[in-house]
Amino acid sequence: MEALITSLNDIIWSMALVALCLGLGLYFSFRTRFMQVRGVPEMLRLMLNNKSSTAGVSSFQALAMSLAGRVGTGNIAGVATAIAFGGPGAVFWMWVMAFLGASTSYIECTLAQIYKEKDPQGRYRGGPAYYIEKAMGQKWYAWLFAIVTIIACGFLLPVVQVNTLATGMANAFGLPPLLIASVIAVALALIIFGGVKRIATFAEVVVPFMAVAYILVAFVIMVLNPENVADMFALIFESAFGVHAGFGAMLGLAIEWGVKRGIYSNEAGQGTGPHAAAAAEVQHPAQQGFVQAFSVYVDTLLVCSATAFMILGTGMYNVANPGGGFLFQGLEGAVAGPDFSQAAVDSVFPGWGAGFVAVALLFFVFTTVVAYYYMAETNVTYINRKVHRPWLVLLLRLTIIGAVFVGVLRTTGGAWALGDIGVGLMAWLNLIAIVILQKPALAALRDYERQKKAKVADYEFDPRALGIRNALYWEQRDAGLEPDLPEPDLPRTGGDGR
Repeated sequence: MEALITSLNDIIWSMALVALCLGLGLYFSFRTRFMQVRGVPEMLRLMLNNKSSTAGVSSFQALAMSLAGRVGTGNIAGVATAIAFGGPGAVFWMWVMAFLGASTSYIECTLAQIYKEKDPQGRYRGGPAYYIEKAMGQKWYAWLFAIVTIIACGFLLPVVQVNTLATGMANAFGLPPLLIASVIAVALALIIFGGVKRIATFAEVVVPFMAVAYILVAFVIMVLNPENVADMFALIFESAFGVHAGFGAMLGLAIEWGVKRGIYSNEAGQGTGPHAAAAAEVQHPAQQGFVQAFSVYVDTLLVCSATAFMILGTGMYNVANPGGGFLFQGLEGAVAGPDFSQAAVDSVFPGWGAGFVAVALLFFVFTTVVAYYYMAETNVTYINRKVHRPWLVLLLRLTIIGAVFVGVLRTTGGAWALGDIGVGLMAWLNLIAIVILQKPALAALRDYERQKKAKVADYEFDPRALGIRNALYWEQRDAGLEPDLPEPDLPRTGGDGR
C-alpha cells in the first residue's frame, strides 16, 4: 500500500503540476497587472474590516479562517522537508511560489465571492464547486471537485497534520500518540459541532497569536546569531540558482520541492482558500480577493521564512543526496520534520526548543484541522443542494475525528504522501477551472479599481453590467432583494461566467 501511494503521488506531482503552478502564477500576475505588488496598501486597509452579518463573517475573520488552513504543519515540517530534499535553495522557490501565487489566490477567491450563495441556514457558502457549476456550467466537474475536496480535507490532510503533531509531541514530552489523538478529537468536536461562526471566532483569536509568537522567536534567534544571517541568505540564493558548491546539482529538486511545499503551505491555487473567502461579508467581491492574496504573503513570507531562518541560521538540518547518503548533515539521525525546528530552537534556548515547537505545532495543527473541516463541510453542503442527505454532515464529522486517530498511527512518509495526493488532485482540478473562468475575476478587479479611483463612498457590484451571468446573490442584492436559495438547475453560460 505504501508503494502504491508513493507511485500515485509521483504521478500527480510530476513536473507538469510544478510547471502549471509557476506558469499560471506568472500568467495571472501579468493579467492582474501585478496586483500583488501595487495592491499591498489596499490589502492592509481591507484586512482590518471587521464588518460581519448574520449570514457572513468579517473580512478579518475570513482572513483568519483562511490562515488557519494555510498555517499548519507545512510551515514547520513542510519547510524542513523542502530543505531536506531540495536543499536550502527550495526556500527561495517557496518565496517565488508565494509571490506568484498571490495573484492566483486573488483570482480564485474573487470568483468564490462572485458566485457565493446562502445555504438553508442563511449562511454564505462558496468555493470552486460553486463557481465551476455556475460559471462553467459543468456540474459533473463541480461534483468531482467537491468529492475530491471532501476526501482530501475530511481525511487525507488531517492525517498529515496530526501525524506531524504526534511526532513533535513525542519528541518534546514523550506523550503516547493515542492520548494526543484523544485530546485533539474532543477539542475538535467541541468546535465543529458549533458551526461556522464558532470556527471564525476561534480562528480570529488563535491564529494571529500563534503566528506572531512563532515569528518573534525566529527573529530573536537571528538577533542572537547575527554573524550567520548574511551567510544564510547567500546559501539560499546560491542554492536556488545552482551555483553553490555543495548544492549546485540540486537545482531541479530545489524548484520541485520549493513549489510543492510552497503550494502545500500557502494553498494558492489549491482551491481551499476560496471557501473561507466566500464566507466574508463585503461590499465588492474584489475586496476579499485582495485580502486573501495577502494571506499568502503572511503564510510563506513570514511564517515559512521564520522556520527556514531558524533551521538554516543554526545549521540544524540535513540535505539528502539523491544518490544516497547526505550532501549535508547537521543533525545526525534526525528525520525531516519538526525535529529540525526543535533542534534549531534548542541550540539557542537549551531545553526549550522541543517544547516550544511542539506547542506551536499544537496550535498550528488544531486550527488547520478545524479549517479543513469547514472546507469539507462547505462541499458537503454543495452536494446536499441536490441529494438532501443531512446525515452526510454527521458522517463528515465522524470521519475527520477518525482521521485524527489514523494520523497518529501512520508512518511519517506515508502520511505526507497521502496529503500530497489530496493537495495535488485539488490543485489540478482548480487550476484548470480558474484558467477557464478568469474573466469575471479580472472584470471585478477593473470595476473595483475604477470605483476606488473615483473615491466612491460605498462600493457597488453589478455583475450584469460587467457581463457576468449566474452571480445570483449579487444580482438580487443589487436589485434590493433578499437573496434566495439557489435554483437546483442553472443554464450553461459558455465557460467563463459571461
